[in-house]
Amino acid sequence: MTYRTILFDMDGTLVDAFTTLHRAYQHTLPQFGRPEPTMKQVRDVIGGGGSSAMAHFLPDDLVPAALAVHVAYTKTILLEDVKAMPGALELLEYAHARGATLAVYTNKGGEMSRPICDHLGFTPYLTANYGVGDTPWIKPQPEFAAHVLGELKADPNSTLLIGDSTFDIESAHNGGFACWCVTTGTHTEAELVAANADRVLPNLAAVQVALATEM
Repeated sequence: MTYRTILFDMDGTLVDAFTTLHRAYQHTLPQFGRPEPTMKQVRDVIGGGGSSAMAHFLPDDLVPAALAVHVAYTKTILLEDVKAMPGALELLEYAHARGATLAVYTNKGGEMSRPICDHLGFTPYLTANYGVGDTPWIKPQPEFAAHVLGELKADPNSTLLIGDSTFDIESAHNGGFACWCVTTGTHTEAELVAANADRVLPNLAAVQVALATEM
């Protein structure tokens, strides 16, 4: 088995939470004197953590208060619109059945990523679920990757991150492991290739096919 540990990003990779995120920004930004953003504007800024995303819309001094409003509202609608990406559950079942250790590794808050995984039926296949707030770090900080690998007792040489963004690629490479990206999230194939993804695939079904030669 080439990959004994597989880490998964959440938004844009395992789950489609873009409607939830868009609704939360529509709710939040007008309270701080900004217009409601379009879905594209929201998709273009997520992936690097909530503070980084909010800073695209508001000055730094307003970000903490806006983020508090955003998080509080998101919790009230968390499970209303979220959906599993096509092939997500099948991929988790497949990799788990072949003995891989699976975990979520996300810049979504852990207090949100865990209920979503419970709701969508992912949790039985996961050894752990690491999100923002669970450690002092976020992706792409190498300390976050090191913490996750240490807890899972994983060898970076046999670890794979499946994500959808340049943040995921940087996170994986900072941690010394590979990153395959899907184009179902926030970045195009060209952007992911330019960021040195180890492999770029159109969706999770294609990831499962590719993993058949690695497991």
